Order: sequence, then C-alpha cells, then structure tokens
Amino acid sequence: MTQYDEIKQGEKGAWVSIVAYLALSSLKLGIGYWFVSGALVADGYNNLTDIVASVAVLIGLRISQKPPDKDHPYGHFRAETIAALVASFIMASVGIQVLISAVKSLFADDFATPNPITAGVALFCALCMYGVYMYNSRLARKINNQALLAAAKDNLSDALVSIGAAVGIIGAQFGLPWLDPVAALLVGIIICKTAWEIFYSSTHALTDGFDEKELTALKATIAKTKGVHTIKDIKARIHGSNVLVDVIVQVDPELTLIESHRICDDIERIMGRKHNILSVHVHVEPLESSGATVRISDNSSQKGH
Repeated sequence: MTQYDEIKQGEKGAWVSIVAYLALSSLKLGIGYWFVSGALVADGYNNLTDIVASVAVLIGLRISQKPPDKDHPYGHFRAETIAALVASFIMASVGIQVLISAVKSLFADDFATPNPITAGVALFCALCMYGVYMYNSRLARKINNQALLAAAKDNLSDALVSIGAAVGIIGAQFGLPWLDPVAALLVGIIICKTAWEIFYSSTHALTDGFDEKELTALKATIAKTKGVHTIKDIKARIHGSNVLVDVIVQVDPELTLIESHRICDDIERIMGRKHNILSVHVHVEPLESSGATVRISDNSSQKGH
C-alpha cells in the first residue's frame, strides 16, 4: 500500500465520524428538547461543532492526496497536519465552552431535574462514540495518519462529554444536581488538555521540529551502513505522516563515483525498509584525515530545505 493509498483509507475514518456525529447530534437534540435535558441538548450542540472538525480532517486528507507539483515538490502531505491543527482549535473552543457553562451552572440558583430517559440516551451515545474512537484510533495507527489520530482523540473526548452528561442527569434523580456541572467541569478540562496535545504536536511538526531520540535511531542505522565512516550532519523533519531526512556522510576518499553512489542507494533502501522513510537526501564527502565531529541537528530551530 502506497502513502496515497493509506491516506485514501483514512478518509473512511473521517466519514465514519461525520455520519456518527450527524446521527447522534440529531438524537441528542431531539430527545433533549422533548424531555427537557439541558445537559443532553448541550452535548448535541457539541457534536454539531465536531462535524466541522471532521470535515476539516476530510478536506486535509483529500488535499494530501494531490501529487507533487511545481509549488509543492514534496507533495501536499502537510495538509494532514494543518487539518489536525484546525481540529485542535475546534476542540479547544468546545472545551472552553463546556468549562464556562459548568462554572455558570455551579453558581445557578436552581437546578432542573431532567427525565431519566435522557441519561440512557447519553450513555448509549457515549458507547457509540467510543466505538468510533476505537475504529479511528486503530486505523490511524495502522496507516500512521496524524490527522485521523487527532479526529480519534476528538471522538474519545465526545464520549467523555456524553458520560459527564449522563452522570449529571443521574445525579439529579438522587437529589444531587450539582454533579452535572462538576462532571462537565472535569470533562472540559480533559477536552482542553487533549486539544493542547494535538496543537503542540501539529505546530511542532509544522515548524520542522523532530524528536531527538528518533533522530538518534536514524543516525545509528545510517552509521551501520557498509562504507559509511562518519556522519558529519543529519537532519530530519515531519511532512504529514512521513519523515524526510538530509544526511552528510563521509566515505573513503579513494572510492570511485559509482562506489560512492552505491553507498547512497544502500542508505536510502535501508532507511525505507527499516524506518519507512519517504525521502532520504544523501550528500557524500571524502573522509577528512583529521576526523569529523558527528553533529545531530533538530530542525525545531532550523528551517528545512
């Protein structure tokens, strides 16, 4: 399966989220208004905003499938990361709204007691969203797709919101209506935390940041390649769900051009097989008699080429 085929597979997850949100938001809003449950109505509106996030992910996946062109020689894979970034903003706005609503409810003078049927609806919706989360999470990890993984985390947050709504509704039946805003407060914090994690991961990738431990592992693989004496410099960056590597290696100065080129081919093949690297740009230099200092660069502070 090629990278474009994997992205195409990711569209299935986005569509599953969109269909689930449409169905569940309609159910929550209908039952919530009919049986006078503010918690369930708020949860329904929360799902309506999640449709926007899922559509953003779907658009990002579609753009990512465009082949390289003059303006984007590396392809359009970073559209995935931008889609995840948009999803994080939408999640943060929902989380903040939940927190504000919860705080207002804590200081309310009176608390309404909703019909217990609404608690069952909320738990049913939470179970459905958890199923969507499991599907998207497994698919995202299988195809290594960050945008779909962000959508999966959003699915899990929505399942937690529904559980919080159910807890509040059940609490109201036992004379503990304050459980509703307390549960909503905890859920709001969880949503905001998840949004921050997605935001940090997306912005780190968009600014060419790269994990230092993973860079060390890439360097170790290249260093073991036959014919490589030292690694003068190595850089890596995230491009969507792919990794691009630039490396300068030093080899025996007595090697012919063909022999040096063969070492480059070996590095590219090994990196693709062992680390699934999309592109490796290898620059070969003759080994300096005085030796070379190995330097590992993190592109979080250096713009990639």
